[in-house]
Amino acid sequence: MIRLETYGSLLSLFVALTILLTPSPGFAKVDLVSLPERDRVQLTIYNNADLTLVRETRRLTLRKGVNRLQFGWANTLIDPTSISLRALEHPAEVRLLDVTFPPRTKGVAVWNVQSDRSGEEAVEITFFASGLSWSAYYLATLSPDERSLGLEGYVRLTNQSGEDFANAQTRLLVGKIHLIDQIIDLAQREYPYATPIEIAIAQEVPAAAKELVIEAEELMLRAEATAELKRKEIVKEGLAEYFLFTIEGEETIPHGWSKRLPSFRKDEIPVVNLYRFEEESWGSQVMRFLSFVNDEEHGLGQAPLPDGPVKAFRRLDGAGHLCFVGSTTTRYIPKGGEIELALGPDKGVIVEPKLVKFSTDHYLFDSAGNIEGWDEIHTFNIQVENRRHLPIKVEIWRNFPTNSWELVNEGEYGSFEKIDLDTVKYTLQLPAHTNRSFTYKLTIHQGKRAQ
Repeated sequence: MIRLETYGSLLSLFVALTILLTPSPGFAKVDLVSLPERDRVQLTIYNNADLTLVRETRRLTLRKGVNRLQFGWANTLIDPTSISLRALEHPAEVRLLDVTFPPRTKGVAVWNVQSDRSGEEAVEITFFASGLSWSAYYLATLSPDERSLGLEGYVRLTNQSGEDFANAQTRLLVGKIHLIDQIIDLAQREYPYATPIEIAIAQEVPAAAKELVIEAEELMLRAEATAELKRKEIVKEGLAEYFLFTIEGEETIPHGWSKRLPSFRKDEIPVVNLYRFEEESWGSQVMRFLSFVNDEEHGLGQAPLPDGPVKAFRRLDGAGHLCFVGSTTTRYIPKGGEIELALGPDKGVIVEPKLVKFSTDHYLFDSAGNIEGWDEIHTFNIQVENRRHLPIKVEIWRNFPTNSWELVNEGEYGSFEKIDLDTVKYTLQLPAHTNRSFTYKLTIHQGKRAQ
């Protein structure tokens, strides 16, 4: 037996091919042949699970009979029990008989491949890997009048898998998947199969997860890059609860590297500026929010927006000078969903509530002369000031300690809305450098008066 060795691309280690001639009772010697590099590799990376499906193709030179293919994966984070091989050109003539993990040998597996023909054969090798991840983030730029914004989306790929992936077609999958075992745990245990219990888990979980991922990916893989562009595009496709972002062309992602890629850019998105005051949530601070909708009317709506950090700026003039407005993290926004960016406190808007009068009235007494009910009357004055050079919209939320109350409003309180049993909201529109003042009298019924 002569082992055919190469230090090729699979898992950055070695691939060795040993060919057995089945008509002979012994092993026949053959010439040493180097295997070619892999032709193509595809990565499908989840963003909410440490899971990547790797699919690579290579051309193997096979002899008629049983071919033994040995490979290793030391220092990489792949699940060895998920590795599979299938012939692409002659699947009926080239079949995988079995895969074995030699005892007392860590990080090595051997495939027995039956070939009814001699010659080259394109094969696909698939496996699950840990350590590859992606995340989204955004840059928002407000217009000088703050009525619209430009939004730029980016994705960041990170590779800590232990394997270099050169010229990989990369796809990013948004969707939830439940794994009983984590891929990194399967990749790092000492032996692929240790006990009967571990064997059952290793066979069941990756197989189920792999079927789910491959089904989603094969149904969604319809877009290929057809022209050279100066800037890569990310093609977005949906299926049920999954959404696939396919990066145009190929990417090289070495181990230990991160890479940023543009996802989209939209200008002139209509946006609502909102300032919100709620003492129970933020104390005396007024919080600033930007809101818009992920739909066609707002220049979006082609795909959901994955969760990620957002940095917001404001364009000061035609020269492109910017000032920092704030930063936040957005949740996952489906198509048609509303986006509300919380940008933190803004000192340019002041809201000051003051209790100016308190009294009690309408006492109820029981037969023994004890108080069993009364009213508390709280009179508040609300001062609102816009110190900014632009008009603003302000929401003032007031929460009451009971759901038995009456309210009388006086002054420039704008619009009034009862939110629930113990919460009301005032909405005011203030021009630049103006202030407003209004008063409300809150009567709270206590004891039997509450009935």
